[in-house]
Amino acid sequence: MQSIRNIAVIAHVDHGKTTLVDGLLKQSGTFASHEQVDERAMDSNAIERERGITILSKNTAIRYKGHKINIIDTPGHADFGGEVERVLKMVDGVLLLVDAQEGVMPQTKFVVKKALSIGLRPIVVVNKIDKPAADPDRVVNEVFDLFAAMDATEEQLEFPVIYAAARDGYAMKELNDEKKNLEPLFEAILEHVPAPSGSAQKPLQIQVFTLDYDNYVGKIGIARIFNGVVKKGETVMLAKANGEKSSGKITKLIGFHGLARMEIDEAEAGDIVAVAGFHSIDVGDSLVDPNNPMPLDPMHLEEPTMSVYFAVNDSPLAGTEGKHVTANKVKDRLEKEMQTNIAMKMEEMGEGKFKVSGRGELQITILAENLRREGFEFSISRPEVIVKEEDGVRMEPFENLVVDTPQDYAGNVIEKLGRRKAEMRAMNPMGDGYTRLEFEIPARGLIGYRSEFLTDTKGEGVMNHSFLEFRPFSGSVESRSNGALVSMENGETTGFSLFNIQERGVLFVGPQTKVYVGMIIGEHSRDNDLDVNPIKAKNLTNMRTSGSEEAIKLIPPRELTLERALEWIEDDEILEVTPLNIRIRKKYLDPTVRRRYARQS
Repeated sequence: MQSIRNIAVIAHVDHGKTTLVDGLLKQSGTFASHEQVDERAMDSNAIERERGITILSKNTAIRYKGHKINIIDTPGHADFGGEVERVLKMVDGVLLLVDAQEGVMPQTKFVVKKALSIGLRPIVVVNKIDKPAADPDRVVNEVFDLFAAMDATEEQLEFPVIYAAARDGYAMKELNDEKKNLEPLFEAILEHVPAPSGSAQKPLQIQVFTLDYDNYVGKIGIARIFNGVVKKGETVMLAKANGEKSSGKITKLIGFHGLARMEIDEAEAGDIVAVAGFHSIDVGDSLVDPNNPMPLDPMHLEEPTMSVYFAVNDSPLAGTEGKHVTANKVKDRLEKEMQTNIAMKMEEMGEGKFKVSGRGELQITILAENLRREGFEFSISRPEVIVKEEDGVRMEPFENLVVDTPQDYAGNVIEKLGRRKAEMRAMNPMGDGYTRLEFEIPARGLIGYRSEFLTDTKGEGVMNHSFLEFRPFSGSVESRSNGALVSMENGETTGFSLFNIQERGVLFVGPQTKVYVGMIIGEHSRDNDLDVNPIKAKNLTNMRTSGSEEAIKLIPPRELTLERALEWIEDDEILEVTPLNIRIRKKYLDPTVRRRYARQS
């Protein structure tokens, strides 16, 4: 019987979870001295590395003084909150990381609420204490107030505190202790996290909390063994959340050590393993002893709050840049995504159109970015929030929004959000000339606000939001106030014509860019759409006139990222996404058809 501890690392985005797990991996002696380890080793996906965020929860195991510690690194972004919630049910303790300067943030509240309600007692790690404006004492008080506000028990309020700088690889019990290594944190984990409660002698009970996919063995369920012993090759019963039961054989049993996965022959209660052999396995399903089946309670999964339409690209430039362009290819890829990403749902809408629903814009744009990198070409519509009926009342999702902004811009932010139906709940000075504003806002009101917010706060504001609840529909919400500059010709843009157009607004394209009728090349400075000709060349004459030879000065175009473009578009516009370009276009390319539809609406 080995001594096991199961912990999850939870925190707000960018408070240092993955870096801390790195430090624990390195200092536990899990890696051999000759192994090369990347920074943020747990962020394995290319997009995670580029953006510095964790998207999928991942698990690892380390050995320390004869104990095995299973660690699950969780995402900090609100769009992946469902992932965190499931993970918490699999562990016996959590490390709650809080930034020593930023303090408690919206996502901290979300994950703490879940952890306390399950009955876990967090170890609070005040991270980044080496920051110049760090104030660890204030942060510990904020965490205490948060726990008290969430109705924590007496025992939960007596939480242990560790001060750390994960990047520099040290932790301390008291602020004036010596800065040596992470040993105080290891000791705190062994001391305060209870050992798993299950028994190897009881009948088998395993529950799946996340999925993986392997081209050779199919679906893999990563699961915790609550009771009993599991062996490779044995027959067990799969009890699904909807009550269906079926028998199957465990073809592969995989254990974790550091970043490596290795096949093992058996594992017992308390451990976290990966199991293969069941085609229909899903998150929340139980694997139990067929002679004595006792399934565990299925998990509640949070429903999606936002949807977009993915469709085949039908623009004049369709098929020129991507490898996979047909409806069947797009459908197969989306179906494959749904096998492992249970927070998303897909419905086929006919005619090469698919409705994909998820927890927020980030989750949807990351899926789109992955498809784009794999050579897919497709179009996406404007995000819509999911409205549902309850007892005859229309309900829509509301978000808890926290904004940190320099004081000078606070008034502007409050005014703009007020137009988007936001209600202010709190306003606190943060020191350093910043103010923290808290709002409750319909999710619709946030679509398209981020780029406006960055402009209003001169790029210095920080905005975070997390799902609150469904509430009665709040009426219409103001959206984009500027019109679009729409191309009325097919061809390549010229510097000469763009120079004349740039006075009318902000351009999205530079010279020598392919454009087509109905493609949007910029944002108009007024509220109406304007048809422009971006391909007109200068008429050549054999006369030289003074002043006409002056160089053309073009303002650099605004770069479009997927997120920026997706929140900019309106209902009559769509995004054309290819491996090489992101273009914005009108749904109806022909200007006369556009006017006809505009009159009808």
